[in-house]
Amino acid sequence: MIDSHVNLHHEAFRVDFDDVMRRAQGAGIDGMLTICDQMSSLPQIAALAAAHNHVWHSVGAHPHFADDHLDLTSDQLVAASHSSKAIGIGETGLDFHYNYSKLEAQIQVFTTHIHAARVTGLPLIVHTREADELMADLLEQETLKGAFPILLHCYTSGLELLRRGLDLGAYVSFSGIATFKNAGAVRDAARLVPLDRLLIETDCPYLAPIPKRGQRNEPAFLPYINAFLADFYGVEAAALAARTDQNFFDLFKKAQP
Repeated sequence: MIDSHVNLHHEAFRVDFDDVMRRAQGAGIDGMLTICDQMSSLPQIAALAAAHNHVWHSVGAHPHFADDHLDLTSDQLVAASHSSKAIGIGETGLDFHYNYSKLEAQIQVFTTHIHAARVTGLPLIVHTREADELMADLLEQETLKGAFPILLHCYTSGLELLRRGLDLGAYVSFSGIATFKNAGAVRDAARLVPLDRLLIETDCPYLAPIPKRGQRNEPAFLPYINAFLADFYGVEAAALAARTDQNFFDLFKKAQP
């Protein structure tokens, strides 16, 4: 299995990082995409990926940090993506739940990432929260200027954004939230996602799935998400793992199995 979204540089893993990686290997996690949250973190993230054959990384800035990245250019993102281990742009997007950064800053930095994704052909890893209509509008408007691959990561938004994203060719990833008892809306969204556009992720150290909810999440918990979704879709767990692995490489074409 491939964990399509992890945050391995997070301080939560600082004490027992090697044990976390060993448990992931023991759980059958053969690949991980560790995410860049801000450009100041990129050297640490890139070094971590370089030290592990089965870890790739992205380049970009989370919308929480948009105010700190107003000077970020698409050329800088493109240059940062030249590493063989850099396979995606982001995570980037819009988050109007916390509003840690101003609306105008989030839009500006998001469109900068979109341009880099268009130039490089690398997938745009999209974080979106309470911004459905504007997110859909921006993705559609920017696609008219030139297509780019899209991943709607850790999907928790509404069905309209989902439909509009799928019409643009987006892939969609689900996390441990799908296993939560009160996450019926997330499962409603999952019903609409074709299996050839589905990815799975832990988004660790956040959002541990049932039966590990409340604990620090880690890549070794991905099989719980895979098993839950396999049962949800009515397929064998091994078949879903193979399908989502293939989808990962279909989307992240720069990644080498």
